Amino acid sequence: MAQAETTDEKAILSQDPHKVRDIGEKNLETAIGREIRALRLQQGITIAELSALTGLSISMLSKIENGATSPSLTTLQSLADALSTPITSFFRRYEETRNAVHTKAGEGVETERAGTRAGHQYNLLGHLGANASGVVVEPYLITLTEESDRFPTFQHDGIEMLYMLEGEVDYRHGDSIYALKPGDTLFFDADAPHGPEVLVKLPAKYLSIISYRQTS
Repeated sequence: MAQAETTDEKAILSQDPHKVRDIGEKNLETAIGREIRALRLQQGITIAELSALTGLSISMLSKIENGATSPSLTTLQSLADALSTPITSFFRRYEETRNAVHTKAGEGVETERAGTRAGHQYNLLGHLGANASGVVVEPYLITLTEESDRFPTFQHDGIEMLYMLEGEVDYRHGDSIYALKPGDTLFFDADAPHGPEVLVKLPAKYLSIISYRQTS
């Protein structure tokens, strides 16, 4: 019989990497909350156990982890003690630099890889770190038309690669805007706020490949 899912596992299974967030990663509360949750999960501590260790309610901890409230320094110190980590560690995601690689059409680096066959050309379009076990990859084909709603930026764990197939889009990543045309690639750290800023030429169609570490 399959073991019942824990609260944390249910949250992981229902994770939507393209979930719309009203608060960007540059928001301090969001950055702190994501770091607290990551540290808690790394140590195998449930939110109920953290509540018992800190005296904070489960509801309050949930709000903190989701960036919905601004915790006081006293609360942060209590969480730091419970997680055996310096209080400064909660600010790492806020201070990190988010990288992006924009490769124009035809500018990819041609390379060979295991299994290369005659007539098959591989172009290295970007690299932000080594792969590892426990990594989830999710490919999407995204089509935008005149009926497409304007929407806030996305923000989620992992890295993402876009490959423009049709149309033109001005795409935001953090504080930068990239003009994407057919054949262009944008490869970036998905922890920064990102998403189509201006739908320049429609319909627009692009591949989105998201890779992130599965939390356990």
